[in-house]
Amino acid sequence: MPARGRRVGGAVAAVAVATVMVVPFLWMVSTALMGEFEVLQYPPPMLPATPRWANFRDALTTLPFARFFANSLIVAAFTVTAQVMAGALGGYALARFRFAGQRAVFALYLGALMIPGVVLLIPRFLIVDALGAVDTMAGLVSAELVSFWGIFMMRQFFVSLPRELEDAARLDGAGEWAVFWRIVLPSAVPGLATFALFAFIDSWKSLLWPLVVTRSMSLRTVEVGIASFHGLYYANWPYQMAAAVTALVPVLVVFLLTQRHFTRGVQLTGLR
Repeated sequence: MPARGRRVGGAVAAVAVATVMVVPFLWMVSTALMGEFEVLQYPPPMLPATPRWANFRDALTTLPFARFFANSLIVAAFTVTAQVMAGALGGYALARFRFAGQRAVFALYLGALMIPGVVLLIPRFLIVDALGAVDTMAGLVSAELVSFWGIFMMRQFFVSLPRELEDAARLDGAGEWAVFWRIVLPSAVPGLATFALFAFIDSWKSLLWPLVVTRSMSLRTVEVGIASFHGLYYANWPYQMAAAVTALVPVLVVFLLTQRHFTRGVQLTGLR
């Protein structure tokens, strides 16, 4: 196939994939602007007859979404900070240190990654309940401070880094902590930024754990607040979609702040 034909085919494929990714978001925005009963028509309309921009205001004031956003930001801040620190330290240890049984330990670690998180939900809740941390910010945050997947990701990133600078620093008398802090971490910014982005998205969209461990409205997160618009016998789809669209804004902001390092981090960690 000529080069021009390959470029055209690639462009068509990229447009098709982008369309598949964007259409659900556009449908969500369209639903957010519809009336409460307009969305229940059959067949459902593609566009609102009259855009109702007040849905965004009403959805965010019907429930205390300002508090929900604040809770999610607090949880995300603690989660991202703790996971990035644990991922950097654990990944560096697995990538650089040599010890007896290292392969067996790494194999067990990979096996632990295969355990679904939902299986650990009840044990985690029982531990938090025994500590008296149910319906507290500490209980909400404590179960998400370490990411096994994040440690594995950072391990893959550190393996891809050359050792020459680290060895040169050791020859100059630098200790292991100085090598890690002054040599390795500055070189790992793309991987750390990529991991921080994934950790933020995972924390921000978390629903099951906040729903289980919290009781009071003042500790609810954004995802739990959005789910509150959908009950057993009633669902206000425009309000739910309006709140969901608003909840995407922090994710987009964080992505824009980290996109400079995102592509490089994905390349070096081997994620595809």
